[in-house]
Amino acid sequence: MKIVADRDRCVGAGQCARIAPELFDQGQDDGLVVVLNAEPDESLLAEADEAVDLCPAGALSADA
Repeated sequence: MKIVADRDRCVGAGQCARIAPELFDQGQDDGLVVVLNAEPDESLLAEADEAVDLCPAGALSADA
């Protein structure tokens, strides 16, 4: 799986960082998504999928 974030669509809600802090953070200056681990191992796939699904702006995607 590869996680991609579209920072132009991100609204800084922070759902991703709350759901999967191992994978996402928010930028210090703008509060927008920062992907910490774009290719997570299997143990984090459920959290990655949940973060993608719950992103209110649809700024996250995951490709198999």
